[in-house]
Amino acid sequence: MRLTNRTFLALGFSLLALALGSSCATPRTLINAKHPLGPYSGGVLVGNTLYLSGQLGLHPDSGDLAEGGAAGETDQAIQNLGSVLKEAGFDYGDVVRATVFLTDVNDYAAMNKVYARYFGDSPPARACVEVSELVKGACVEISCVAAK
Repeated sequence: MRLTNRTFLALGFSLLALALGSSCATPRTLINAKHPLGPYSGGVLVGNTLYLSGQLGLHPDSGDLAEGGAAGETDQAIQNLGSVLKEAGFDYGDVVRATVFLTDVNDYAAMNKVYARYFGDSPPARACVEVSELVKGACVEISCVAAK
């Protein structure tokens, strides 16, 4: 059998489709999918990795921001992350990456003190950035990735 350029091209596209099809077929599980602030999930589980959406320091029942400024909001935001982690069968020790958004970098020490209570023994990799504004006037938002 003689192979032509057309045959190689067809074979290449077939292999590409097979590779893409298998990677796109990875099952995704949506965790805590109901949010009053928009159409997003609290987390998405893909294989052994859980990608958590950013959490504000909002009380889950009232939707009000936690009192106590950056410290109070950080505490509530991490508790909210904990709820999503727990629902997916994970815990704080499984968090491998976190991103903290602050509207005032001067709140870094207050946030860090609370953050250390949850992640002090086995801290994940982390970035902390100052942003101009957060939803609902929050001063802290935290997102993370966890893995088993």
